[in-house]
Amino acid sequence: MSSTTLHFKTSINDYLEGLPAPVFSRLYQKPATCLAIFRLLPNLAKQFIMSTLYNDAPVQVRDFDAWVEPGSKRRQNDAMEKLKRMHVYKEYKGEVTMNPAFRTNFRIALTGGGDHKSFGVPCSTTDKNAVTAEFLDKHATEQWEMILHFMVNTPMDRMPGDGVVRLLQKSGLMEGNLQRKETMSITNAGFQFLLQDVNAQIWALLLQYLTVAEELEMDPVEVLHFLFMLGSLEIGQDYSTDFLTPTQKIMLEDLRDYGVVYQRKSTSRRFYPTRLATTLTAHAGHWKRPAAGLQSALSADPGSESGFIVLETNYKVYAYTNSPLQIAVLRLFVNLKARFPNMVTGIISRESILEALKNGITADQVIQYLTTHAHPQMRKQQPLLPPSVVDQIRLWELDKNRIRASEGWLWHDFASTNDYEFVLKYGKDLGVVLWESAAMRRFYVSDAGNASIKAYISRNRKKD
Repeated sequence: MSSTTLHFKTSINDYLEGLPAPVFSRLYQKPATCLAIFRLLPNLAKQFIMSTLYNDAPVQVRDFDAWVEPGSKRRQNDAMEKLKRMHVYKEYKGEVTMNPAFRTNFRIALTGGGDHKSFGVPCSTTDKNAVTAEFLDKHATEQWEMILHFMVNTPMDRMPGDGVVRLLQKSGLMEGNLQRKETMSITNAGFQFLLQDVNAQIWALLLQYLTVAEELEMDPVEVLHFLFMLGSLEIGQDYSTDFLTPTQKIMLEDLRDYGVVYQRKSTSRRFYPTRLATTLTAHAGHWKRPAAGLQSALSADPGSESGFIVLETNYKVYAYTNSPLQIAVLRLFVNLKARFPNMVTGIISRESILEALKNGITADQVIQYLTTHAHPQMRKQQPLLPPSVVDQIRLWELDKNRIRASEGWLWHDFASTNDYEFVLKYGKDLGVVLWESAAMRRFYVSDAGNASIKAYISRNRKKD
């Protein structure tokens, strides 16, 4: 399995900053999009916007200094650069002006009014099959954890949809044959994905979805409008599909598979956003752990009290959990020995780490996972993890990387030392010799170079 790390974007901010100005001009035509982007900005950038929103005249650059403490110049510069990259502000000859489309529609987002429908249109009729917020949380959890379970090869009765699996492969999170989903396996990038918080995981897939949408000639602006609209909707409220564009209706079908929205059936003219949708535009700092009802197994904050793993100096692991997902992730690098109602025990061994390494998981990722999910009792000690275990995990990785497998051919049983050295020299001249032993009169050549060695011996035999 390939262990190449793929640097996919997990932040919507990174994606937005790479967009050209004309795209922002279209994005800022929707109040919901303006509000969503405002929520994603740093606090100081938000303060700048609110201070200039109702001032239509250009603002002198030096005036911003009066709003910031002298020791916060760096934060001020960072905030200003962020606003420029988002095309909210434009600086020219010492004056800063706000994007007029952003100004107009952000005002509408704050004060209301207009017929833009960018915040969704609640259904005007009562849903005979109305669902509760608790039901939506359960649905979102089941759908999202089904994807995570699939990634760690947990046996399941139901597999994610073809679109989800295709996106996992295209993102580099999994690899294998799409026609045989059960044979697909997690990659190095996939394990790193599991270490992210839920919001970052969802955005990682949605940003890849944006890439796929562009390849399918779907309008990326409409895709972003819909995602930002979902981030502004109310949990438990049903919304009409009648006002969605054709592109957004296609998206609705896809997002059902991720647990971002709920529809009782595909032909339904109403949909419900789940908590995965309504927190899409939450600031990263607000999403260290999932909201109530989304107790994902992989979102513990390193500083929180939610850790569950105890690691001893004898390599034994005690995991105080009954979550099938957490147990499945542990099984990737721990040899599990016993399972109890609220705990599993196992041991980290050379074989379990080598198996993880073979699956593209690195030693640093294993150590990061153990650190992130360490039990509160372990956090009382320094260092947090036993140094002997940490060092040994890294040594096992070094040991594996020291050995390299290469397909080739072993040449031996030469009649004399002269014959051995004669052929060996030719192989070295070609650069195909991978290993040699003069004492045993043997050498190993690459698969590609073997045919040349055979032809060289045959030519010289004919001369004799």
